[in-house]
Amino acid sequence: MVEAAKDVLGRGGPDASLEAVARQANVGIGTLYRHFPNREALFHAVFRRDLQDLVEMAEGLDPSGDPLAALRGWLHANVALVETKRGMLGALSLVMTEESKQAYAEDSDRISAAVNRLLARAAANGQIREGVTADDLLQTMYALCYAREPGPDWRQQVLRLLDIFVDGLKR
Repeated sequence: MVEAAKDVLGRGGPDASLEAVARQANVGIGTLYRHFPNREALFHAVFRRDLQDLVEMAEGLDPSGDPLAALRGWLHANVALVETKRGMLGALSLVMTEESKQAYAEDSDRISAAVNRLLARAAANGQIREGVTADDLLQTMYALCYAREPGPDWRQQVLRLLDIFVDGLKR
């Protein structure tokens, strides 16, 4: 059901029909509500799944290869998350509980630690400039994502600018 919700919510944002989610998941609306008692619970489940994917991807970044290629791929995956969740993220922030904030903070810490390890190794090897942090990367990525109005070429524009930024990390 979470995959179906990811698809439907990604296309329709926070106003997407829960009936459409149930149809896509091939379950009745009652089954959907038994697993997710409200829209917010479904939002959290989808966001949590995507965040877990980004954590795993960050923790799997390979420092032995091209660190810029690894960072670029990981940042591109982040942009895809922002693209599909752009409308949903605002609604999600309104219903954050202390428990969900803590869970997201733990995931964010894991992401930062993994990306910072890659950056430190790349800087020590002279592949990228020193002093760049995971926080720098994420702030830049989010700034680029939200500086552009959504549109048919939004993703291409953001990725182009993000690639220019990543290329600027070279030493």
